[in-house]
Amino acid sequence: MRGINSRPLRPGLLRRSRLQPPFSWASGGESRPLRAAKGLSPRTSRPWPENNRMILYDPRQLHSLMDFGIEIPVMDSRASETFARLSSHPHLAARREAWHISALGGPVDREDLLRAHSADYVSRLFSPGLEAEIIRTYELIDADGNYHRYQPSLATRPLSELFDRILIRAGGTHQCCRRALESGFCFYFGGGMHHAQKDYGAGFCLVNDLVIALRRLQAETRIRRAWVIDVDAHKGDGTAALAAGDDSIATLSIHMAAGWPLDQPERDADGRPNPSFIPSTVDIPIAAGEEPVYNRRLREGLARLAETGRPDLALVVCGADPYELDELPSTAELKLSLEQLLERDQLVYSFLKARVIPGAWVMAGGYGRNSWRVYTQFLEWALLEHMGGQVAMPPTRVL
Repeated sequence: MRGINSRPLRPGLLRRSRLQPPFSWASGGESRPLRAAKGLSPRTSRPWPENNRMILYDPRQLHSLMDFGIEIPVMDSRASETFARLSSHPHLAARREAWHISALGGPVDREDLLRAHSADYVSRLFSPGLEAEIIRTYELIDADGNYHRYQPSLATRPLSELFDRILIRAGGTHQCCRRALESGFCFYFGGGMHHAQKDYGAGFCLVNDLVIALRRLQAETRIRRAWVIDVDAHKGDGTAALAAGDDSIATLSIHMAAGWPLDQPERDADGRPNPSFIPSTVDIPIAAGEEPVYNRRLREGLARLAETGRPDLALVVCGADPYELDELPSTAELKLSLEQLLERDQLVYSFLKARVIPGAWVMAGGYGRNSWRVYTQFLEWALLEHMGGQVAMPPTRVL
């Protein structure tokens, strides 16, 4: 089956991506037979292979929106503190150059945006109407016409520069996917704009970098089929709507059963259906108080996703906003502990690893002073695990 903006894969490339992946989960880059031929145990200490750089973080790319006068609690610390903790880890610090990718590539362009969004919406983004689209997407003016979480007098940069930053960030998602196809796992300190719809932005997501990246990979004949596994607190509604009817992209979303975006009217003022209610391939709504069964429900949902057929790539939307200490009011319906979140992330990672499916992970939502804790605990574990047992993993550090 062909994606909406894809071309058939060249036979040789398809054979490599689906049957002979250029990476190995078994021992951090070398296959078990190759290591055996060298007389090495899978747990023997060795230099980390060059193709195992797997943390994509450019410290020049800021997360905070305060430069634009926007007071949504997105903190730079969710990336910078996570990186600082990984860089000071007793077993990871000396090898930072081996696991860190320090620069993002280029931004996505207009052609890329058209892979997911309508021509009319893309034209508005490249017009004087851009500022109005940003104000709508970030909910900066309320129903009474007053500023909402927005102090333009405090801005040091124009809103138009936010669009430039978003295009670069969306390019990072594509870069993360390409890296994952090479090494099996890549985690990008950005991306995850899963609420953007075909004709408009929503929920702080101006463009849908997830669908853009996957359809660009299809057009480049790097993949044929993909999964999106979304564990953000909010339903991945934009991704579900954009992938609806496209059999090349299967979507899973585990999210709050109530609250935004599912507290909106199901039809607009003109009677048209609200695309936020278009179902994912697998939807797992979690009601308030159901946190103890969250990971069991996720495990069951992943099993259902596996029934759709093996993909060439999984894009994991690794939101930290289900954390009980998240500071965005709209995440209050879901309160997972750090222990539950680590189990969540390990579950998804191990599910993909067992099936030899490359995983590209993006940060997505995570608000306030504590979201770095969610990413740090998982990435410490994942980096050490990806080393194939070269070092004994210490007990989880207090974060």
